[in-house]
Amino acid sequence: MSDTAYNEIDAPTRILMGPGPSNIHPRVQMAMMAPMVGHLDPYFITVMDDTVKMLRTVFRTENKLTFPISGTGSAGMEAGFINFLEPGDVAVIGVNGFFSARMVENAVRCGARVVEVPAEWGSIIDPADVEAALKAEKKVKMVAVVHAETSTGVLQPLEEISRLAKEYDALFLADTVTSLGGAELAIDDWGVDISYSGSQKCLGCPPGMAPFTVNKKALDVVTNRSTKVPSWYLDLSLLSTYWTNDRFYHHTAPISMVYALYEALRLVLEEGIEERIKRHQLHGDALKTGLEAMGLELHAQEGHRLSMLTTVRIPSGVDDAAVRKGLLNGFNLEIGGGLGPLKGLVWRIGLMGYSSNPENILLVLASLEKMLATEGYKLEPGAGVKAATEYLKNH
Repeated sequence: MSDTAYNEIDAPTRILMGPGPSNIHPRVQMAMMAPMVGHLDPYFITVMDDTVKMLRTVFRTENKLTFPISGTGSAGMEAGFINFLEPGDVAVIGVNGFFSARMVENAVRCGARVVEVPAEWGSIIDPADVEAALKAEKKVKMVAVVHAETSTGVLQPLEEISRLAKEYDALFLADTVTSLGGAELAIDDWGVDISYSGSQKCLGCPPGMAPFTVNKKALDVVTNRSTKVPSWYLDLSLLSTYWTNDRFYHHTAPISMVYALYEALRLVLEEGIEERIKRHQLHGDALKTGLEAMGLELHAQEGHRLSMLTTVRIPSGVDDAAVRKGLLNGFNLEIGGGLGPLKGLVWRIGLMGYSSNPENILLVLASLEKMLATEGYKLEPGAGVKAATEYLKNH
């Protein structure tokens, strides 16, 4: 027996306003405390069925194979590539941020030849550039983009690129990790063949589930593969037997996480998808208004900025790490730093799911003002809070 004594879990109560995870609703927290049952228990089967139905509604799809993968959004990303790409296939991928670069890595590991369509980190992918890449190739298997690039704060329009993918008979994949449940998204109407998301962003659930949806056209590609899917765990032909009517054992599902996602989806539908999108837009716009009133500069391309995640440029001479550490230690408030080439250049401030509320907007603006003052940044006291308050009042 070890002589080492370990402390009980006593996690601090943080206000999560970074790029994810977001804070969760008390009802979601309570759902995770529901009694454990078996992963093939009749009760759990009903929870699975209803979770799938709600996911279809939130994704706005009729896709039969719509379910949460047991794993984080990165597991969804890997499933989105490893099931559909084989060695020698060509994938055209829009690269304008950290997570689109990860898509490239996934495709390369599948043995695919990747044609990157680059854009500045903070700008959208130009459909004309995608079309040029498609024209230059004899046969493209997949076109992939990130809908809401969390590293840059950019919302990528999907419909035009989806149309191009169909024109060139390629599968269209959209990463919706940050956008699902917080931004306009219509899988069927927009012609998205494959999409994966994450539970911890606008859905307001802990990290650990990856909502996934795939249409029949894409599933036929899996069925007609010339090689086995390299991943047994993420093989959709196997996963589908557990999440559809067969209920054939594949893996032991994370029961409590499914409970949490179930309750989070209930909250989304109770609020109403359109109302939830409007809430995220209102609060995102109010935050941006407050930040600009403080003299700060927004990073993402105007007209294509995320509502749920705002990137703001760090003023010259201000210590990135010192400000974020001060917010965490002094105000129990978490915001995110930049990734890749944006490290040390931007802050990422999230307003996702349950965390998207007026109180958090005013808190982050007031707290950030105090921290900037300690760094010698000159601004009109209270300008950010005043501007955001007026915006919320008038909208």
